[in-house]
Amino acid sequence: MTALAFAAAALLSLATWLYLLLFHGRFWLADQRLPLAESRPPAAGSWPAVVAIVPARNEAEVLPSTLPTLLGQDYPGPMSIVLVDDASDDATGQVAEKLAAAQPGLPFELVHGDGPAPGWAGKVAAMRRGLESAGRAEYVLFTDADIAHPADSVRRLVELGEADGLDLVSLMVLLRTESAAERAIVPAFVYSFAQLYPFPRVNRPHSRTAAAAGGCMLVRRSTLDRAGGLDQIRAARIDDVALGTLIKRGAAGGRIWLGLTARVRSVRPYPKLADLWDMIARSAYTQLRYSPLLLFGTLLGLLLMYAVPPVVGLIFAAVALGGGGGNWSLVTAVAALAAWAALSVSYLPTLRLYGLRSWRAPALPLVMMLYGAMTFDSALRHHRGSGGRWKGRVEER
Repeated sequence: MTALAFAAAALLSLATWLYLLLFHGRFWLADQRLPLAESRPPAAGSWPAVVAIVPARNEAEVLPSTLPTLLGQDYPGPMSIVLVDDASDDATGQVAEKLAAAQPGLPFELVHGDGPAPGWAGKVAAMRRGLESAGRAEYVLFTDADIAHPADSVRRLVELGEADGLDLVSLMVLLRTESAAERAIVPAFVYSFAQLYPFPRVNRPHSRTAAAAGGCMLVRRSTLDRAGGLDQIRAARIDDVALGTLIKRGAAGGRIWLGLTARVRSVRPYPKLADLWDMIARSAYTQLRYSPLLLFGTLLGLLLMYAVPPVVGLIFAAVALGGGGGNWSLVTAVAALAAWAALSVSYLPTLRLYGLRSWRAPALPLVMMLYGAMTFDSALRHHRGSGGRWKGRVEER
């Protein structure tokens, strides 16, 4: 009976990976990229106005590396920048003003936020505060304070939005992978996000799958207004997915596009495993809607998908090579090792995006077991009342 149970687990894991590879929206190919150039850019003199809104809480250290990249945009139309100093405890506001004064050109406004009102998540409240000072630009670019943009970033986002009639254009920016911990954890984070929200399905108008990536979100203002504005997602801790869902599935019924990029990048460092652990544990249980049942299902699924293939595969391969266990040992070993090969192959495109070597692909199960531990810790933090702590602010329901 035990041998049959292991065989069933191995076969189920293999079937799951075959489904994911063949039928789950091609999530693993990492091929949704911003086109290098659009064939139908807006005509000269007709580029829509854009305002970039930067929520910034305690970002004095990263702004010198990022704000000048926004101030230096080569956008052909009207563009302005609103930076929201969200009740910072450091010199965020002063640093932003000095950087803007040193690089005059685009209109720049610094506004001050007092933190979220009751019922509002911190970042969404800062985004709304920026909108209050944004005027009536046709597009709003919500971009995080740690994001560095190439000079043509806004132009290319608007080109795609105008050419394809999109209401939300979002990029999963390239996260930093300089430390050993970042190289191990970050690509798996991007891979898992794409598995949860397959980008091709997000980009398909008639699919219900909706998401965005919070570091870079260009939104058509009129569509956001028709959807009811940011008030509709005021309490969202995972604001990007909430905004993508609002635009695509809300009252406006807009079109959205989500892609990957190697050019727009985050400069925020996570030098130690503990830093990444805190970042993921802060919102993992929120993603599960604070449901113990979903937590149990997620942990069980991680074990089936990532622990069974290498552990069961290697054990039963050794048994089969030793001449024991009969045919079921061979079946179990082949199924589990095939599942391990499938998951490794699925990880290769993400590793290539980050310029990392392919030997990391078979080690994905180890990383995903860490993710399981982080998710469980996220639930523990929530029940202890310390979940959602970020930059000195606890944001948990």
